[in-house]
Amino acid sequence: MTKAFASQADLEEKKITFTQLSDNAWAYTAEGDPNSGVIIGDDGVLIVDTTATPAMAQDLIARIRSVTDKPIKYVVLSHYHAVRVLGASAYFAEGAQQIIASRGTYEMIVERGEQDMKSEIERFPRLFAGVETVPGLTWPTLVFEKEITLWLGKLEVKIAHLGSGHTKGDTVVWLPSQKVLFSGDLVEYDAACYCGDAQLEQWPATLEALRGLGAEKLVPGRGPALLSPADVDKGIDYTKDFVTTLLKAGREAYAQKLDLKGAMALTRKSMDPKFGHVFIYEHCLPFDVSRAFDEAGGVTHPRIWTAQRDKEMWSALQD
Repeated sequence: MTKAFASQADLEEKKITFTQLSDNAWAYTAEGDPNSGVIIGDDGVLIVDTTATPAMAQDLIARIRSVTDKPIKYVVLSHYHAVRVLGASAYFAEGAQQIIASRGTYEMIVERGEQDMKSEIERFPRLFAGVETVPGLTWPTLVFEKEITLWLGKLEVKIAHLGSGHTKGDTVVWLPSQKVLFSGDLVEYDAACYCGDAQLEQWPATLEALRGLGAEKLVPGRGPALLSPADVDKGIDYTKDFVTTLLKAGREAYAQKLDLKGAMALTRKSMDPKFGHVFIYEHCLPFDVSRAFDEAGGVTHPRIWTAQRDKEMWSALQD
């Protein structure tokens, strides 16, 4: 029996939690669905990742309005994936002045944003509720190279590209005075790492740069907020284990001259026992194996996923 494509059969709504992390930081998490972050400063609010559609963003906005009436001045994109960025237009009505992204994220939107949007919407319809409210691609209004600092009144907010991993342009948001970090999908916990557009070889070094910040609380891209230094280390270690195990299997499959289906079978031997139970594992694994196999074969810049390529890959891996 052929499995439903990607996450088209995932229709179960997740419980959303809005958790205060510090005097100024909140985590918006949803049992393995994509997380967002909120920073409330003296004179305004900053959002980290927008949700997937303007319609879905209304729930996050309502939760923000339950704790503050300050304008939402800034939106930060942790990377370019549609599920993270297409809700951005909802925040303009709330006072948003800037959409901030790294140079790498901007370049990926230019190169493949349109294809990614169509691909992601078809993969996971539940995460794009109200897709008809999306006005089109989300374009940054402020692009930075390595790091910028914002001040929300007296609160210092650092926005940085520490290196590649989940994508070429991964961005973190850091409150140094409160040691709270928003990692985007550079870190996951109790959820699979989507690696279809990853720089797998570079990812572990980027994680160590992230660890070096010394965060005491961390909001991963998926999974629960990590609320102690020990839990932060667990999240980083979990992600590192996932991506290194995946790339090792991809290299072994390539060395054995396996086809993609053979690479999948080999990868499952090392991945399933450790990660087979976590959120969106079965969705992510075919895309992850494809990327690991490509990278092992010397494809350093990830190939673009189109809706057609998605389906061809999925079909090739079915019995």
